[in-house]
Amino acid sequence: MKGRERRSAVSDVETILSAFPRIYFACRPRQVTDPVDGRVLSFHQATILSHLDVVDPTMVGELANHLGVTASTMSLNLGRLEEAGYVTRQRDPEDRRVMNVCLTEAGERVRLAYSTLDPDRVGRMIDGLDPVRRRTALNGLTYLADAADGLVRRGQEHVSALTS
Repeated sequence: MKGRERRSAVSDVETILSAFPRIYFACRPRQVTDPVDGRVLSFHQATILSHLDVVDPTMVGELANHLGVTASTMSLNLGRLEEAGYVTRQRDPEDRRVMNVCLTEAGERVRLAYSTLDPDRVGRMIDGLDPVRRRTALNGLTYLADAADGLVRRGQEHVSALTS
């Protein structure tokens, strides 16, 4: 019986691993608009902004590694974002080889306007479902989100126990 349960669990995992990227790709925003000046940023530029903070600087090399691009590609993108007034770059005072980047107020404004999924696309996707499938899908997604919250909580409790 345990073997069958294990196969079922793997199948469930594979289902999520297959479904999530398809939903994400279909519903991700293609661009983000600055809510104040109307400037349009690419999805990639908005993704960069979503990984930055106004106060806590991020090292350019770490940001590039995290997003899976070369440091030169990241520098090129940050240069464009800096020209547009969304980020500032400064050398690290303790290690002049390191370049740090922070959001400006304008960058923070765009970051807050950015959403991982485009609400219009999500709406069109779920509007294509009949009422029963729609309710089933939304209930299932809510259960998965609750399970994800529990996973995060357990991880935080584990870390707290280790550091107490």
